[in-house]
Amino acid sequence: MRAKHGYRRGYPVAVLVGFEDDRAVLWRVFSNVVKHEKTLWLDGDREDSKVAYNFHESIISALRPIFKEGVKSIILASSPRTGHAHEFITHVREHHAWLTQGPNKVTFSETTGSAGTLYEVAALTRTPLFRRQISETTSEETGHLVDTLEKRLNAPDQSTVVLYSLEEIEDLIFNVWKPGKPRPEQLMLTDKYLLESREKNRIHRLLQIARNKNVKTRIVDTESAAGKRLTQLGGLVFFAQLNQTVTNIRVR
Repeated sequence: MRAKHGYRRGYPVAVLVGFEDDRAVLWRVFSNVVKHEKTLWLDGDREDSKVAYNFHESIISALRPIFKEGVKSIILASSPRTGHAHEFITHVREHHAWLTQGPNKVTFSETTGSAGTLYEVAALTRTPLFRRQISETTSEETGHLVDTLEKRLNAPDQSTVVLYSLEEIEDLIFNVWKPGKPRPEQLMLTDKYLLESREKNRIHRLLQIARNKNVKTRIVDTESAAGKRLTQLGGLVFFAQLNQTVTNIRVR
């Protein structure tokens, strides 16, 4: 993946998890590069159910902050002689159903190959099969984004504020959130919007501050289903949630 001038690593696309016999290696897949995120070591015998459970839980814990950022495409890689990736998927389905269904759904897919070292990852990511799998996995994920977007746009209770203006979005994200004000929820834009904008530095700053404030952000391929829908809306969409819950005051 060749780096582009001005924004060398590109934008977040997915996470690659390489399963080895004694460890799991997490890699952040950006549009231009792949970077090592974390290595998690197996503490004991994999055949021990408690050891396997704790190991899989450590992977979930490492992925949680990435999910909160808005990246929910996960590629699981393991060699053909093992079932490590499948065992992890089984663990997720049994203990973390919220990751496979509902509004927080994450898209998991399996691929055959080693991803334990940078050399192995470089070789794997260059294969047409991996590139196709990345495309298919992220397309499924962005399909979920479209569903979320449409629900926000058509919310009958008017509990969602949707903004399309960079200035309005900055105003809501940069300021300190106060009760009664819309709570920032998610910022989405297309890669074409970012590429062609004359305000790239401004947008990158907005994205960084949004992530620092735990606002989900997602840059999507313009040609994907979500990207085409975002393009119809101008390429940039942000929504915030209005808290309409009335708090009862107790009188002592």
